[in-house]
Amino acid sequence: MRALFSYGAALIIVIIVAVWLGTGTLIRGGQGPGLGEKPIISLIEPKGGALTAAAEKSGLEAHEDADGHASGTTVDPALTIAQREAKTQGASAPIRSVQVKTFVAQPMPIEVDVHGQTKAKATVTASAETSGTVASVDVTKGQSVKVGDLLCTLSPETRQAAVAQAQAALAQAEAGVAQAQADYDTNAQLRSKGLATPNSERPLSVALVAAKAGVSAAQAGLDNANAELGRTKIYAKAAGVVDDPIANVGAILSPALPGGATCATIVQMDPIIFTGSVPEAKIGYAKLGLEASVKTVTGETLKGKVTFISPVADNATRTFPVEIELPNPGNAVQSGLSATATVNVGTAPALLVPQSSLTLDDNGTMGIRAVVDSKVVFYPVTIIKDAREGMYVIGLPAKLAVITVGQEFVKAGETVKAVEDTGDGAAKTAAANNGAQS
Repeated sequence: MRALFSYGAALIIVIIVAVWLGTGTLIRGGQGPGLGEKPIISLIEPKGGALTAAAEKSGLEAHEDADGHASGTTVDPALTIAQREAKTQGASAPIRSVQVKTFVAQPMPIEVDVHGQTKAKATVTASAETSGTVASVDVTKGQSVKVGDLLCTLSPETRQAAVAQAQAALAQAEAGVAQAQADYDTNAQLRSKGLATPNSERPLSVALVAAKAGVSAAQAGLDNANAELGRTKIYAKAAGVVDDPIANVGAILSPALPGGATCATIVQMDPIIFTGSVPEAKIGYAKLGLEASVKTVTGETLKGKVTFISPVADNATRTFPVEIELPNPGNAVQSGLSATATVNVGTAPALLVPQSSLTLDDNGTMGIRAVVDSKVVFYPVTIIKDAREGMYVIGLPAKLAVITVGQEFVKAGETVKAVEDTGDGAAKTAAANNGAQS
């Protein structure tokens, strides 16, 4: 019973295949298009029959016409390949319908995104200008300081005595001036009465000048002594945050030793600097003074301006380093944070078009196809922003009927029928094309 079933199934399959093959067309070569074609069924049933009726009922309609040519096929076999393509794609082809939507350009800010990080504007080392032992450290690491705040104090040692000695020398020099002046005045009175010779004035005048010079030298000595004593106090010359390295009490600071005079390190955090790199394709947009908004990985947003653009590209990345200076009151933003800067480089008339309307031409150029006076026109575009609602592009007329459905099936210069996009999707365009072809 099982064998009988298998043979019966195989017989049915053979019959189906035979019928399918019989609906084909037999071509005799060397007779030209349309002259060598003959339905295979007509060889079996020259005058028609059950197989021919079944084929016609199935929609294949394989039979010969009055001239003995096969008919009922979707494409006339008498046509050459070129004629068939001309009928469906050439000048005689039906006009295609495309769906278009009119877009109007609007002024839009052009923004360039730059990825980088924050960094302190400067790191200043507060160093001792004289040698000495650290008597006290007047700040702690992490403390904010202003210009003029005391950082470290060195032991005065003999410097105070040197000041006292210089003060005494100055007093002695001033007394010498007073004595020389008195001698000169007395000699002048005697000479006026004829009691002293005229040539007695010269040595007294020289002595007075020397005494005054001694006062100047003593004053300079006092100034030096006071300055040396003042060098035992180390003050902040920049505002910022105290950081390592910082001196310890009892340490000996000496300007003669490399790095041996450091009292404290001050990191300048206000303003703070954003550093990033601009790709070479967008370096033409970069200008000093452009407004910029910087958002850090921690969520803070700062406003600033571009203060530096490197004239030389990085050889490895082909990008140009840039810097943006940002006010940072209260040192709210730390140095070294990853951040993204958005630089406003100006405005341009841009169209917001659907992403699906973008296409490539035969040369691989990105652009869109539009309809102008019933003709397809390809416009290369530049994308300046990618948004959720579409793409902002420049390089287009202020008002344009952009093809939103069917742009992949038409070429520049082709005449088309534009159907306004009403949100019905591709169904309406497809129906119009089907109607045109029928």
